[in-house]
Amino acid sequence: MRTHVASLLHDDHMATLALIGRLEALLGRHGPASAPDAAATPVANLLREVEQAVAREIRPHFAFEEDALFPRLAEAGMDELVDLLVAEHQALLPLADRAVALGSRGRGAGFAPEAWAEFHAVAAALAGQLAAHVEKEEMALLPALDDLLDVETDSALALAALR
Repeated sequence: MRTHVASLLHDDHMATLALIGRLEALLGRHGPASAPDAAATPVANLLREVEQAVAREIRPHFAFEEDALFPRLAEAGMDELVDLLVAEHQALLPLADRAVALGSRGRGAGFAPEAWAEFHAVAAALAGQLAAHVEKEEMALLPALDDLLDVETDSALALAALR
């Protein structure tokens, strides 16, 4: 990747995939019928990190793409890619919000069996769909940005992304 913007997005993607890996490991250790102790420090920390990642990383990442990048891609004739990624953002955010709400409730009060089963299902769906989304962006969006952005635009957008 030669553009700063693509490099920044790639770094976000790698951080997201690392978090997804840790979430999937928790789900793997505790099946839908085997809730962990949500007060245990590693579990509580992971649930808090998922909550923070959605608020501080995923939402801003999606907003930056939709506001600053997707209009440029659409102008360059990449409407299908833009439409696909926007649709995925629209599907992922409610799923992420639901996982955060369930995880926050579980972190505060512990997971009743039904609540853990629901969190397990929602978190697993979120992890799978988000990983697939990251892969699409890595394979299609980032190379397109490398081809599309000139040095001046790249620098300006990279500074905007860091704010």
